[in-house]
Amino acid sequence: MQPFTLQSPRLQLLVPGPADVPAIVDACQDEAVQRFTTVPTPYGEPDARFFLDRIVDHGWATGRELSWGIREPGSSLLVGMISIRLAGHDLGFWMSRGARGKGLMTEAVRLVVDWAFDERGLPDVRWEGYVGNDGSAAVARRSGFSYAGVGPGTHPGRDGGHPLCWRGRLLSTDDRDPKPGWPAAGDPVPAAAGS
Repeated sequence: MQPFTLQSPRLQLLVPGPADVPAIVDACQDEAVQRFTTVPTPYGEPDARFFLDRIVDHGWATGRELSWGIREPGSSLLVGMISIRLAGHDLGFWMSRGARGKGLMTEAVRLVVDWAFDERGLPDVRWEGYVGNDGSAAVARRSGFSYAGVGPGTHPGRDGGHPLCWRGRLLSTDDRDPKPGWPAAGDPVPAAAGS
């Protein structure tokens, strides 16, 4: 699949490249990114290059996983990443510390799920985040995802195990209003959806 850009007045989603290595390395030093993702620790330039070559470029070439770098309009600085795995309909993302709290990730999620529903005809998009990742859960909630419970993660962690994860699902027919039932910030192990 040929890479393409998604954009709104607030941000641009562009495929990252070699010029973004320093920004990726810098963002992946953040404790929250290391705690709630599977990025290698410690993280250096070889890891960023591997990510670009083997995850981003390979994902686009095969059409399995589409990844974009998040940039504010008029800026070349990458401030986050978002991707969608088309087979599992699952969404993943991280935001650099200095760009958090501006609503940029919620806007990026909106752009990607709109494309997935409108252009790919996906019936749903799924989100999964480690229990305790309140920021990621807040983005999913604000984006209209329904809370779908807690359980072992679909994707293995660094140690090969499947960490406990919160799950969310957004149907193509859903409105984008925040849904009730999400765990409160700081909840260690939330109750199952609907209980």
